[in-house]
Amino acid sequence: MNSSKGLQETFPPFSGHEAAVEANRCLFCYDAPCVHACPTHIDIPRFIKKIATGNLKGSARAILDANLLGATCSRVCPVQELCEGACVLGSEHKPIMIGRLQRHAMDSVSDRGPSIIPIAPPTGKQIAVVGSGPAGLSCAGELAKRGHSVTIFEKRTLGGGLSTYGIIDLREPVEVSLDEVQMIINLGVRIESNVELGRDVILSELQSRFDAVFLGIGLGQTLEIGISGEEHILDGLEYIEASKLGTTQIDIGRNVTVIGAGNTAIDCATVAIRLGAESVTMIYRRTADEMTAYPHEYDFIKQEGVIFRFLTQPVRVLSEAGRVTGLECVRMELGEPDASGRRAPRPVPGSEFVVQTDQVVKAVGQEKAHAALGLALIKGFIAVNAEFETSVPGVYAGGDTIREKGTASTVMAVQDGKLAAAAIHSRLTKGAQ
Repeated sequence: MNSSKGLQETFPPFSGHEAAVEANRCLFCYDAPCVHACPTHIDIPRFIKKIATGNLKGSARAILDANLLGATCSRVCPVQELCEGACVLGSEHKPIMIGRLQRHAMDSVSDRGPSIIPIAPPTGKQIAVVGSGPAGLSCAGELAKRGHSVTIFEKRTLGGGLSTYGIIDLREPVEVSLDEVQMIINLGVRIESNVELGRDVILSELQSRFDAVFLGIGLGQTLEIGISGEEHILDGLEYIEASKLGTTQIDIGRNVTVIGAGNTAIDCATVAIRLGAESVTMIYRRTADEMTAYPHEYDFIKQEGVIFRFLTQPVRVLSEAGRVTGLECVRMELGEPDASGRRAPRPVPGSEFVVQTDQVVKAVGQEKAHAALGLALIKGFIAVNAEFETSVPGVYAGGDTIREKGTASTVMAVQDGKLAAAAIHSRLTKGAQ
């Protein structure tokens, strides 16, 4: 049992001495590969150099210039695949711990971050941002920096999107996400909570009231699997939320089964194994080669003792008196590649078997429920041009809601919001001196 580990952050914060020692290992490369590998193009040598010289405020400013959600990204970015993976010291030595250094700089100014961000004089322009996840916060903050008046409409009570509700504390404590929301508010952005697009406000109304609209609405509910007994399966995002915010009671099963093999599924498995499950099994209808989870996350969860059953498809939840007793599955084999480019799984006749379990959690992706907006879509995602403008002039979008190809991640959403803000600003101030 691993419950004693809990869900506290994996690594403790650096001490000042530890940060200085690590920063002084950096070669401060010219045209540094780590900068090119960062989707938001933070000037990494610059912010590390400032840590090395004891200038934490300057270091944080260097990060915020490129990424307003630097504290979140320092924790949840797949640095092994991005900046640290590109570090020139990684081939023969140990790459610089860029993520932990970024966290050190951002945490050192978390209580006064807004004071180091300059704000331009008011422009008189008003922009609506729908959704306060990473894309929405990034866009709103960048527009506020440029002097625009920004109102965020958020359907939940708390801001932050998946950073607040859907990423386990082990990776990002809720306080970090909420601190960044407050930082954006302190830039002059107004947030109206419990306001949902399509229920409390409609897109045409926002278009009439504001000079531009940005949609950072993410995706919808967890997808249905479509099997008998699905009503007994727990929603993975709700499972994580309950572990993080205590919004609902979370009862961890003794033998937990997680359906899926993405990063959210791994977070669900982590919640279960860290909070007391005796065994956790992840089932996936393809193989490890087709997993959407990051390789380092796969390595992490294996070390936690989680069991994997690949080429396995659930077909029925078994229950007695409302309690789960097992998950009937069928073995799969891979055929020709499907539309996703991955080999399509198909059932092996007569291969049914039962996984003994008393709790089943699903993390199999989210619905794309954007058709009602009247915008052009691509595979259910909102279609945008190179400037993140949708098929409706003056309406922009970014984040998971547009990610019909490529990897959806927090840092990519932040970059979407930043680039969309630049495009909106250019449009609204065209011809201005």
